[in-house]
Amino acid sequence: MKTGLWITIGCCCLLAVTLGAKPKAATTIQDGTLKYAAGHYLAGQPLQTGYDIFGYNYQARMFSGSFFNAYAGGAKLPPYEGDDAAYLAANSTAAGHWAWPYRADQVAMKWNDAWLSNKDADGDGKLDRHYGFSSYIGSGAWETNHQSGTYEQDGETYGWNYFVKIVAAPADATKTSGVWYAADGTEIGPDIWGEFAIIQEISNDTGTGDHGVSYKSPAGPGFGKFAP
Repeated sequence: MKTGLWITIGCCCLLAVTLGAKPKAATTIQDGTLKYAAGHYLAGQPLQTGYDIFGYNYQARMFSGSFFNAYAGGAKLPPYEGDDAAYLAANSTAAGHWAWPYRADQVAMKWNDAWLSNKDADGDGKLDRHYGFSSYIGSGAWETNHQSGTYEQDGETYGWNYFVKIVAAPADATKTSGVWYAADGTEIGPDIWGEFAIIQEISNDTGTGDHGVSYKSPAGPGFGKFAP
């Protein structure tokens, strides 16, 4: 049986900006000055408006590709393209990366501007996160994560997929025993990463028979009610 793998968009999007004259209110990807920062496989190269070689589309705020590739760039590794032997021959350190065992699994992510913007409005040289807020709390940030793959068991091959919705906890929410609650006491969902709550999970697995919603927030699975 396979279960969902938590994924973040942190180490994968280290960005820098080349500054000349006084910047505009917001630097955009189209300006061509936002670049991958030192420490990334694409360090020094400008961001593009479409998908990069790893599967990130920062302009459209989405990712699609190998689970391993979501982290490879931040580890100074090139994208994995399906040939284990060839990849490891050229990049032996990849075998020790925690995400390498999940290279055959696919993941599609979407997020909103508060989670990771497609512009730099605060002038720090990076795509903004929770712009206008000191943390993700209360920012209205959200992400969806859809993973899928196959596994073998007792000579049979089974398929699985997992979908999760994650939101930043509202400013007036409280966390008790690892669960976020709204101001009126309604359960929002289990805590994840300290500032976020899971509001929906869906799991399907042909090997175990799992099918359908495994968790739905009593506060509701929609994103709108968590906006600031």
